Amino acid sequence: MTTKNLPTVGVVSLGCPKNLVDTEVMLGHLKRAGHDVVPDGEARVVLVNTCGFIDRAKEESVEAILEQVERKKRGEIERVIVAGCMVQKYGRELAREIPEVDSFVGLDELENAPAAAAGLPTLPRFTEKPLATRLYDELSPRVLSRHRGYAYLKVGEGCDNPCTFCTIPQMRGRQRSRTVASLVAEAKSLAAQGVAELVLISQDTTRYGEDLGMGRGGLARLVGALLAETPFPWIRFLYAYPKTLDESVLALMAREPRFVPYVDIPLQHVARPILSAMRRGGDAAAYLAMIRRMRALVPDVAVRTTFIVGFPGEGEEEFGALAEFVREAELDNVGAFTYSPEPGSGSEGLGDPVPAAEKERRRDFLLSLQQPISRRRLKALRGRTLEAIVEGPSEESEYLFEGRLRSQAPEIDGRLLFTDTAERTLAPGEIVRVRIGDTFDYDVAGAVVG
Repeated sequence: MTTKNLPTVGVVSLGCPKNLVDTEVMLGHLKRAGHDVVPDGEARVVLVNTCGFIDRAKEESVEAILEQVERKKRGEIERVIVAGCMVQKYGRELAREIPEVDSFVGLDELENAPAAAAGLPTLPRFTEKPLATRLYDELSPRVLSRHRGYAYLKVGEGCDNPCTFCTIPQMRGRQRSRTVASLVAEAKSLAAQGVAELVLISQDTTRYGEDLGMGRGGLARLVGALLAETPFPWIRFLYAYPKTLDESVLALMAREPRFVPYVDIPLQHVARPILSAMRRGGDAAAYLAMIRRMRALVPDVAVRTTFIVGFPGEGEEEFGALAEFVREAELDNVGAFTYSPEPGSGSEGLGDPVPAAEKERRRDFLLSLQQPISRRRLKALRGRTLEAIVEGPSEESEYLFEGRLRSQAPEIDGRLLFTDTAERTLAPGEIVRVRIGDTFDYDVAGAVVG
């Protein structure tokens, strides 16, 4: 098949930023092979990169697959390719239940995307997916799918933590870190493409480099190298694990203004019996002490966490402890998820004793506790002039721009809406100074100064 006859490809990318990087690597392979990548509504072939983390994510993935299958039945597209975490764990079931899917691409098979798109007969529709072991590097092609001033840099793959609610290690394998040299090389390439904010990601980013013999100082060493060898005005990392967040990271954050003072540290719960059942350490007192220590070392740090409600064994007492923690910790941002038992997880045998309606009630109540806290913390910003990154024009009004403060991570936190009386054309990635004029529950508004 000649390049001229290759089908156009559209991509539907679901799930977390780590999955988005996989999507961008597949886009790189597709473009290198000569495929034109177009919006999925205009494509002849559609690739769906799935998420398999929780029930709702899996449902969203299946719905996206079936939507493209229906388009294929109507003759709107020629082929459907499915990739990602669901293929790695549930690929055999998907291949059996949805015969209309033409090809399945596992986590260690990203380079097969062009052959799947072209329908090459040498590529089997489905093969068994063993535990993922590979790790992309700076030599892998990658095409950024979002041009809003930031990009993710995946510093490692897999996870060694034993959390019983999670099956990510069964999909993405053991923890494996990329070398500092590989990451610096890719970061330089991203900077050359106009990226202003580099966001370091992996499943447990605070454990970066342990498998390479760096101990707990690996992340600080990596960030130090990136600060020294790349020009990014902002470098942020996601996500921290309570047990592996080393103080060297906070010390570097306190003295390096380009290392964004932001810590996303998913605690999952605070009641000791629940954490024990999750096979996680800590408790409410230890977590409060840790957050106070963060704020003492980095006074302007923004702290975000997520909690799981409705885990087996969570009664009123355990949930009450979680609610009290939210009141006392005064976190900047909180996310909450309802527990869903994952097949093959360590907690699967505990069942799912908390009714769905009760789980939803607890989640909504927890978020209702956080809402006035977030509102109050943002209100303290009124009248201050702060550094912000431009993401682009706002969809709400042609007179507004959209961006983020350093305390707002991409895609998960609130946003900044602002005006520029100088009527300049502000490009995604520009760093500007904004005077905050108004604040809401999660968003802020202001105007560019200077």
